[in-house]
Amino acid sequence: MKRKEIKTSYELYDSIASLNREDKDLLEKAIAIRETAYAPYSKFKVGTAILLENGICVLGSNQENAAYPSGLCAERVALFAAGAQHPGVTIKKMALTAKSPTQVLKNPISSCGACRQSIAEYEIKQQQPIEIIFMGETGKVAKVDSVKTLLPLLFESSSL
Repeated sequence: MKRKEIKTSYELYDSIASLNREDKDLLEKAIAIRETAYAPYSKFKVGTAILLENGICVLGSNQENAAYPSGLCAERVALFAAGAQHPGVTIKKMALTAKSPTQVLKNPISSCGACRQSIAEYEIKQQQPIEIIFMGETGKVAKVDSVKTLLPLLFESSSL
């Protein structure tokens, strides 16, 4: 048996104020759209803003359903909207933020596994990484250069 190790790294900022203008603007859009989340069951609101290569910003918030698996996370709402409305346009970066009804989220909240896999599909399709910026409700902000940082052993079409 041969043991291998996976290491990851990310940038961590003290607050949204520490970001460059483009990243700050994108995260502020994610914060604003977070309030449109339809989350009557979990009360956990998430907002995502995607910046396309052509400068267009596509927004998404989580949308729940009484039949729980039928809902969608904010990341996939925004990704699928970008793919449907702007096919072939490269996704440059995305920002996401979350808000909980039970506590103030001060640490970065990253995407769930299903969303990471969806982001991976778009990265593979466009053959370019997608920068991901994420935070909780307030406080520190994390940034990665690619979803591969968050999902290093990703599943792709060559595995089929």
